[in-house]
Amino acid sequence: MSITLYALDGCPYCETVHDALQDHDIDYETVWTEALHSKRNEVKRVSGQRAVPVLVDDEHGVTMAESVNILDYVERTLA
Repeated sequence: MSITLYALDGCPYCETVHDALQDHDIDYETVWTEALHSKRNEVKRVSGQRAVPVLVDDEHGVTMAESVNILDYVERTLA
């Protein structure tokens, strides 16, 4: 799978990104993160920071954070 979404259960920003990916029938894998920022080591490893959501698109070599940026990317590149 080339799209991975790092998300936190109950995060409204993460849910918005999930909805956009599903609305466009984009296949993706979700990696559920820890609630504590200090335990989000995998998110930090892939993105350089610990906030979610983070989208990784291996096919296009893109890693990005911030739901607004991700939603724009989904609309412009993946949809």
